[in-house]
Amino acid sequence: MGKIIGITGGIASGKSTVTNFLREQGFQAVDADAVVHDLQKPGGRLYQLLVQHFGQEIILENGELNRPLLASLIFSNPEEREWSKQTQGEIIREELAALRDKLVQTESIFFMDIPLLFEQDYANWFDETWLIYVDRDIQLERFMKRDQLSKDLAESRLSAQWSLEEKKGLATHVLDNNGSRDQLVSQVVKLLEGGDSCARD
Repeated sequence: MGKIIGITGGIASGKSTVTNFLREQGFQAVDADAVVHDLQKPGGRLYQLLVQHFGQEIILENGELNRPLLASLIFSNPEEREWSKQTQGEIIREELAALRDKLVQTESIFFMDIPLLFEQDYANWFDETWLIYVDRDIQLERFMKRDQLSKDLAESRLSAQWSLEEKKGLATHVLDNNGSRDQLVSQVVKLLEGGDSCARD
């Protein structure tokens, strides 16, 4: 049986930096967001579900989903967030479980990047969980810059999720991403080498 490590964080906290580095080192790293993206493509299991729920207005001229509109419809309404968590969440979990069960047969260690790892009760899948942590003000700044959002909109999106502070106490290891990419990567290297200098206090 392979060792499975879950990677999580928040919006713009640096999860993709870590998973990209791990892939460069030859590790398998499942990206839950990419899995969701595939499921939401025309013909995917989530595509029809979303169109039935929200209507034709969420389809672009090229047949793809209008993701920014979809995000705003879900994030702006607590009831829609709950609906999405239940219905989309169930299908996503099935797909991720299938990937996990396949990789565990062939890999001695592999990673799964799941943004809502703690919120949606994935923690018991993993031997370890790594939280990519960043201070709230830096997270907000990076998110606004990355997605070209106003401060108010970025704030409301961040407020809709658990704070990184809340997740800190749940993770096996906390990686600090307030500095440079090199500083973040060096913490990953230490964990891969079995060093415990990044273990939480």
